[in-house]
Amino acid sequence: MSWWTETRRRIQALREARARWQADMERFRTAQKAARKNGDAPAVDHPGPPPTGFALLPWLLMGMGSFSNLLQGKTPNPWIGALGLLAFNSLYVYVTFRSFEREKREAVSTRVALLLMGLLTTGLAIGYGGNWLMFFPLLGLATGATLRGPWLGRTGVLLSMYAAAVSGVRDGWGDATNIGYATFLSSMVTAAILGLSEAVRELRAAREELARRAVEKERLRFSRDLHDLLGHTLSVIVVKSEAARRLAPRDMDAALTQIGDIESVGRQALTEIREAVTGYREGSLATELTRARSALSAASLEPVVRQSGTPLAPQTAALLGWVVREAVTNVVRHSDATRCEITVHSTADRARLTVTDNGTGKAVTHAREGIGGTGLKGLTERLAAAGGSLTAGPSPRGGFTVTAELPVEPAELTAVGAATAPRAS
Repeated sequence: MSWWTETRRRIQALREARARWQADMERFRTAQKAARKNGDAPAVDHPGPPPTGFALLPWLLMGMGSFSNLLQGKTPNPWIGALGLLAFNSLYVYVTFRSFEREKREAVSTRVALLLMGLLTTGLAIGYGGNWLMFFPLLGLATGATLRGPWLGRTGVLLSMYAAAVSGVRDGWGDATNIGYATFLSSMVTAAILGLSEAVRELRAAREELARRAVEKERLRFSRDLHDLLGHTLSVIVVKSEAARRLAPRDMDAALTQIGDIESVGRQALTEIREAVTGYREGSLATELTRARSALSAASLEPVVRQSGTPLAPQTAALLGWVVREAVTNVVRHSDATRCEITVHSTADRARLTVTDNGTGKAVTHAREGIGGTGLKGLTERLAAAGGSLTAGPSPRGGFTVTAELPVEPAELTAVGAATAPRAS
């Protein structure tokens, strides 16, 4: 009676496991249909067979023949057979449930359990034969669920040959081929299905990660553009507002000129912000040099701009334009200088930009802080990606110097980098 109760309990457990597996698959199919109907990607985390050992539990029914032999008293030494059956099922459950996580699948304990399954299967097959030989296909299934990589094919072939040999020695060579083929098929098909399912999940996770990084990259681009544009523009507006306030009591026309410049700078800033939002903003060296003259003059600094050499490629000019913007902004805001020299010289293969002021050195401290996390650091990375370099430090004659060098024709990657503004210091 206890054997019958145990049998009913095991059958009920297998039915429940199969029912859970079918329910998972049905939820997956329902989610897929709903996603296709809405035109969206399937809103499920694990496409393919559910990533759980319950998907492999129903195959234990292949051992029902040996279990039936035990119940009918056709197995000699039934207690040994029962213990062997219980041990095999326990090892099978242990191995298959650990096969869906790479760390657990590749653990030593899992490989040891799989080896014990092989030894136990061999002992039961040699000792009893008949239906007990069906444990070899189950062993192949567990092997296919556990192993990956180049050793899988060799292991599957060797295991199938071994199963056929044991079957032939025990019960003759009539069914040996069938046992060997079933073992090879179960190991290879299981490995193919689970490997493909795992690859699909990894590809899905990679796609989601790429999408997340693309969003982060776009947010970074927008924040850098907006921060840089507002930082430079607000500095110019503040300087020109101070100039207008100083000029208003004695020269209203000059004050109105400064106010007109403020209006012009504000309108231009609105245009640049719209371009930054849409992602189509590109720097311009000529434009930045013109703005630099205006900003330096409004801040009572003498601007000296020199440009010579061969014409620059648009990407090179755009990057150097960002360097001019960043360097002049630092000069206006931090240097306490009276003069600022901007020199652009290009040869057949290299372009060089220097921005030098004669200030007290406050820009040195600020630039060092900036290199740690703001504008100059971003510029250094972008110029390096384009094959160039950026250095910033005190000038031998006093003040501060920013030097940028670039190839006349930078790498194609620079075209993307040039359109993405660095963050203003």
